Amino acid sequence: MSAAEKSEAEKAFARGAHPHPIDGGKMVDKASTLDAIAEALSFPDYFGKNLDALYDCLTDLSWLPPGEHVLIWSGSSVLKDRDPKAYLAVRSVLSDAQRALGPTGDRSDSRRLTVVLPD
Repeated sequence: MSAAEKSEAEKAFARGAHPHPIDGGKMVDKASTLDAIAEALSFPDYFGKNLDALYDCLTDLSWLPPGEHVLIWSGSSVLKDRDPKAYLAVRSVLSDAQRALGPTGDRSDSRRLTVVLPD
């Protein structure tokens, strides 16, 4: 875990949140990025490995404990440099899901999603 990831994880723990770090250095295309996010958040086996399925799982999170879940994506610039279109698509889904699970979002329940790009 990088120093930036560790710092963000410590901040999440301090406020009672559940940190879920992912190593962006291994995320070189859309498929590897979706796999890394799914692994970090323990997505169910039925995850369809596409952007629509990513949004659906991110706005559900019912298999995780209640509370705030912080997805910490360090090294996101690797995907941004290698596949800018995939990066923008994934970032858009992450932003939409974070809004949906926010305090005023339409899918607000006992779980919240926060996305952090520490670098």
